[in-house]
Amino acid sequence: MNIAENLERSSLYFPDRPVIREGAREITYSQFNEQVNRAATALAKLGVEAGDHVGLCAANSAEWLILYYGCLKAGAVAVTLPGLAKSDEVQSLTSLTKPKVVFTSEDKLEDFRRLRSPGIVEHVIGKGCELEMKAFLEMGTSSFRAGGRDRSDTAAILFTGGTTGIPKGVMLSHENINTAIHNVVFNERSNEQDRALCFLPFHHVFGQMHILNATILSGGSLELLPSFDMDRVLEVMSAGRVTKLYCVPTVYIRLLALEGLKEKLGAVRYCFSAAASMASEVVRQWKDRTGLAIHEAYGMTESASMVTFNHYHRHVVGSVGTPVGTVEVQIRDLNGEPAPEGVEGEICIRARNIMKGYFNAPAETQSAFWGEWFRSGDIGLIGEGGHLYIVDRLKDMIITGGENVYPREIEELLYTRPEVQECAVIGLPDKEWGERVTAIITTKPGQSLDTDELKQFLKSRLSSFKVPKEFRIVSDIPKSQAGKLLKRELKRQIEESSPARGA
Repeated sequence: MNIAENLERSSLYFPDRPVIREGAREITYSQFNEQVNRAATALAKLGVEAGDHVGLCAANSAEWLILYYGCLKAGAVAVTLPGLAKSDEVQSLTSLTKPKVVFTSEDKLEDFRRLRSPGIVEHVIGKGCELEMKAFLEMGTSSFRAGGRDRSDTAAILFTGGTTGIPKGVMLSHENINTAIHNVVFNERSNEQDRALCFLPFHHVFGQMHILNATILSGGSLELLPSFDMDRVLEVMSAGRVTKLYCVPTVYIRLLALEGLKEKLGAVRYCFSAAASMASEVVRQWKDRTGLAIHEAYGMTESASMVTFNHYHRHVVGSVGTPVGTVEVQIRDLNGEPAPEGVEGEICIRARNIMKGYFNAPAETQSAFWGEWFRSGDIGLIGEGGHLYIVDRLKDMIITGGENVYPREIEELLYTRPEVQECAVIGLPDKEWGERVTAIITTKPGQSLDTDELKQFLKSRLSSFKVPKEFRIVSDIPKSQAGKLLKRELKRQIEESSPARGA
C-alpha cells in the first residue's frame, strides 16, 4: 500500500483534467504525475531510500506537492514542517527527525545549512537554494511506479501540540491516511468536478489530508494560494473557480461582514470549517445569508483528519456529527470508565486512522492511549442520534473558586452579540480564585462594547461563577498558521504585560 497510488489512479482516469490551478498556471493530472515521477527518481539519485526522511518546509505551491508525492512514491517519509517556522523551531524539529533531503525557501537556507552532517540535510532543494527545482527534476525520469510499502509503514510525520506545548511528531501510516481520506471523499460526496480552495498550510493535517490527499483521491482540482488573502479568495470564488470552500472560523466571521456575500461565493456548493469548533450562531448566520450549511467534522493530527462528520442529510447545528466509516467514539470519565449517553467526559477513539504514535516519544505515546483507545484530550458528550458535541479542550478548562468552567459555553453566548467579531475566554492567575475567568474580545468595525451591559447579559444566562470577572477589548487575537486561536500564546502575552491580580 502506498498513498501515492491514489495519484497514479486519478492520473489514469483523468489525465487531461487539471489537478492544480495556481494563479494563471494549470497542471493536468498526467503532467503532475510525470513531474512527481521525476522527483521520486531524482531523490533516489540523491541517495534517498525507502524509509528515509525528506523534509518539506515552505509555503503552499505546486513544487511542494511535487516533492511531497515524489517522496511518497520513492517510499520515503514526508516530514512536513511549518513553512513559517523560526530558526529555533527549524533546528529543533530537524534535529529530531533528521531528514536526508529538505525542500525549502531561500530565507531558510542558512538555517538548514547549519544543521548539515552525514545523513542529515545532505541536500537542500528549492528556489534560490543549492539545488534549484528545475535542475532537480531534470535529474529524474518521467516514468516510475509508486514503491510498494506495508500498510503500517510511516508515510508522513506531522507536528502537533503547538498550541499547548512542545510540538510532537505524529507518525501516520499509509493505512492511517488512506482510511481517513476515503472517509472524507465518501462523506463529502467528492468527485472529479470539484474545485477545492486550499490556502490552509500543507504541513497542517487539514490542508494535507482533508484537502490535498482527499481531493487527489477523488480526481478533483486544487485551487492553490500560498496563504490566506481575502482579495485573492474573493477573486477566485467570484470567477467560479471554487466549488468547495474550506476555511477556518475566523475567515467565515470575516466573510459574514461583507455585503452581497451570496453572489461573491460564485459556484461554491459546499462549505467546511476546520481547525477549531465553530460557534453555532455563526453557522446560523451563514445559512441565513447564503443558503449553505457550514459542515464540520471532528478530527486531529493524530487521527489523520476525520473522526466524525456533520452530514448532508441530517445537519445538526452545534454538533460535529456522528462517527464515520468504521471509526468508534466513546466518552470516558477521568478514571477511564465509559460514561452514559448525555454525560460529559473525554472523547476517546478507536479506528484504523489513529496514528502509529509520536516519533521518538514512547512515554508520550503510551500516555495518549487507554489500551486501543486514543485519548483526544477533548471534553464532549454523545447526544440523541449518536451526535457528538464538543464541550471544550480538557486543557482549556478553567478552575475558578473550585468550580470547573468550560470556555466554549461562554464563547457561544458572546458570539450571539452583534458587537462581537471574535472572542476567547481564558483563565488568568488569581490569588483569590485560583484562575480568573477573562473574556478577550475583538469588536466588529464601527461597533463599541459596553462591558457592564455585557456582564448583565451573561449573568442572566450563566451561573455566576462562569461570568467573566474581566473583559478585555483588543485589536487582534493571536492565531496559528492554520487559523486556530492560540489561547496559550494569548495567556502568555497578557501575563507578561501585567502582573497577576492579588499578587
